[in-house]
Amino acid sequence: MTAVTRVLIVIAGVFGAAGVALAAAAAHVPDAGRLGPASSMLLFHASAVLAATLLAERGLVHRIPGLAAIFGLVVGTALFAGDLTLRQFAGHGLFPMAAPTGGTLLIGSWLLLGIAGALAPRR
Repeated sequence: MTAVTRVLIVIAGVFGAAGVALAAAAAHVPDAGRLGPASSMLLFHASAVLAATLLAERGLVHRIPGLAAIFGLVVGTALFAGDLTLRQFAGHGLFPMAAPTGGTLLIGSWLLLGIAGALAPRR
């Protein structure tokens, strides 16, 4: 297992834990409308990062666009969920347009992951 794979697994674990914590907070904090979408993004993309990492490790997606897609999933999820969570608890976001930037990065990363699959060598 490469160092990059280990780091991505750790990030996916952190995303999953944060997603569960935000789901719990959304159930108990009054007026926590931003936490539900942040939780969903974290939980969904934790699984996606794990799956994409496994595909890249096994050579089932082209390595370069596959790793770029995984990086985009990680950064996009952190921007999107981080901005919503900060807005909920601190009253301000990460920076202007952080959540839309993260969402756009996620869309592009999913498309890039599809391209990586199409470019993968046939076995």
